[in-house]
Amino acid sequence: MDSVALYLQDDFTMQEAIGHVRYAEARGFDAVWQGETRFVRDSMVAVAAYTTVTSRIKIGMGVANIFTRHATALASSLVTMDDVAPDRILCGLGAWDDYHAQMAGINRGKHMLAMREVVNAVRALLRLEPVTFRGEFITLNNLQIDVRNGRTDPRRIPIYVGATGPKMLALAGDIADGVLLNYMVSPRYNDMALQQLETGLQQAGRTLYDIDRPQLIMCSVDSNREVALQAARTVVLQYILHQPQLMRANGVPGQLIEDVGQLQPRQAEELAQVARMIPDDVVQLVTASGTPSEVRAKVREYVRAGASSPVLYPLNGKVRDLIDAFASGYSA
Repeated sequence: MDSVALYLQDDFTMQEAIGHVRYAEARGFDAVWQGETRFVRDSMVAVAAYTTVTSRIKIGMGVANIFTRHATALASSLVTMDDVAPDRILCGLGAWDDYHAQMAGINRGKHMLAMREVVNAVRALLRLEPVTFRGEFITLNNLQIDVRNGRTDPRRIPIYVGATGPKMLALAGDIADGVLLNYMVSPRYNDMALQQLETGLQQAGRTLYDIDRPQLIMCSVDSNREVALQAARTVVLQYILHQPQLMRANGVPGQLIEDVGQLQPRQAEELAQVARMIPDDVVQLVTASGTPSEVRAKVREYVRAGASSPVLYPLNGKVRDLIDAFASGYSA
């Protein structure tokens, strides 16, 4: 576990997030991934901002959705960011979800095909050569990212696919440079994930060593164990309420899922009360929560289960404490 990254969503102002990114770089982190949340924080704009205040750390979109940006816009943005921070940009792409897509009037019924076309088109455009592409979602007619000032060499920007389900994992193995494994899963989820990845990798004539596998891990760290667990408990409750199948598949007891589902808490006070029903072992099953040593031990489980590097998502706002827990010498 010699590589570690930070994950940010929109839990902080951009000014605060920039400070966290600078601190992560100073403490030896290898990468920062910026999530794209609902209709709030744009990952590409945030990544661009982070490039201007850092000099070493890699910075990734984790992940940008493929339905609201054309492949040409994606490629142009990536080339521009690579000009600012050469060889430090990581392109993470995701297929969004039905709930948010419907709000935007977008039909993502063929999201697997859309992902394949976007990844292939963006990769071709990054070579900075004329591209002709005929697909159902993408059509390019001798189009070239025409750099007139600056570097004209092909850009080596790795493309990661954000994947949770079996089909998208297999697709990532077939077409991507990396897969960004999802959070709120237990380490045993990685058994299925790696099997599906290998299915796609075999189609591409590759092995598991040919694809990067960073994994998002929800973390809540505090010197007071109960404080750390309580911060994560409410998040676990939300997932039990809204994604019970995912939680059941990751080993959360079915009876607990049924009991919580019957209560249907909605108000903040109700949520806090029902969250107390979530046992410590369930919280620690799908998150890395507790004291610094407990969090480090849990993160090591994900790495042993196949993640190439942990991408730490701070749940309780104590970002610098989390960074410090995984800074140089964090394997202790």
